[in-house]
Amino acid sequence: MTSKALTPDRPNIDQNPMFGSPNLGPMTEIPAQGPVNSRAENALRWSWRIGLGLLAGLLSFFAWLVASGGVFKAGDDIGYNLGLVGGLMMLSLLLYPVRKRTRLMDRLGSMQAWFRYHQMAGIFGPLLVLFHSTFRIGSMNGRVALYAMILVAASGLVGRFLYRHIHRGMYGQHLSMRDAEEDLKQSAEDVRSIFGEYPQIRAQLAEFRTSAFAHEPSLWKRLWRFATLKSRGHRLSLSVRDGIKKALIKAKRENRLTRHQRILAYQLAKQKCDAFVDAICEAAQLSSWERLFSLWHVLHVPFLYLLLVSGIVHVIAVHMY
Repeated sequence: MTSKALTPDRPNIDQNPMFGSPNLGPMTEIPAQGPVNSRAENALRWSWRIGLGLLAGLLSFFAWLVASGGVFKAGDDIGYNLGLVGGLMMLSLLLYPVRKRTRLMDRLGSMQAWFRYHQMAGIFGPLLVLFHSTFRIGSMNGRVALYAMILVAASGLVGRFLYRHIHRGMYGQHLSMRDAEEDLKQSAEDVRSIFGEYPQIRAQLAEFRTSAFAHEPSLWKRLWRFATLKSRGHRLSLSVRDGIKKALIKAKRENRLTRHQRILAYQLAKQKCDAFVDAICEAAQLSSWERLFSLWHVLHVPFLYLLLVSGIVHVIAVHMY
C-alpha cells in the first residue's frame, strides 16, 4: 500500500495533464516499497544501501583480522563469551514459535515485536558464533554445530524472502487474495483514467493482465510464467514509458502542455503503470508464494531443532574435554 502526501492543489486523477488539463498540481507518492517516486526517497534509499555496504565492509575487515589469528582464539575469554552470547541468541529463536502457540505469553509483547527479535537474533546469533569459531572448523561436534547453524541461517534468509511476498512490508499484515484483488481493481481504474485516450497502451496492459491469469494446464509452463512474470512486467513498463514519452512529445509540438505539466504527466503515468503491473504480479502469484512459504516452514523447523541438538552436544563436549 502507498501513503500519499498531497498538496492543497492536488488534481483529480480524471483531469489528466496528458489530455490537456491545465489544473494539475504537484503530487508526491511515497510507497513503502517498489519504484522510487522522488529525489528525496531515492537519496534515502541510496543512503541506506551505502550504510549497509559500509557495515558489510567493516564486518569483513574484522572477520579477516579474527581469521588471521591475531585477535583471539575460540577458547579465550573473548571467543568463549562470543560463542556463549551467540548460542543463547540462537536458543532464544525458539521463543517466537512458543509465543505464537502459547496464550500465557500474550501479554509479553506483540507478535510483530517478537518476529522482529526472531529475525535479529537469527542474524546476529550466527554472526557471533562465526566470530567465536575464528572462521575455522575444529572438532567433529563443532563442525556439525557450525554446519547446522549455517543451514538454519540460510533457511532464514530464504524465509525472509518468501515472507515479503505474502505480507505488506516486512512486518505488515498477511496479504489475502481479496486484498490483492482490491489493489488490482484500484490500479485498473487508475489505468483506465490515465490511458483512456491511448488504446494501444491500454491494450498492452490488458494483454499482460490476461496472460498473467490465463489457465495453463502445463506445470512447466506455469513454473516458467511464475519465474518470468516480474521481468515481463518490467519490460512492459519500459515499453509503456516509451509510449508516454512519444505522446508527450506530440503534446509539446502542439503546444498543449507546458514543460512542468509534461514532467508531472510522465511521473503520474509512470507511477500508475508500475503500480498496475505490480498489482497484477501480486495477485497472480500470491497463492504460489503462500504454498512456497508453507513448504519452507515445514523444512525450517526441523533445521532449527537440529541446530539446538548439535549446539547442546558441542557445549557439553567442550566443557567435558
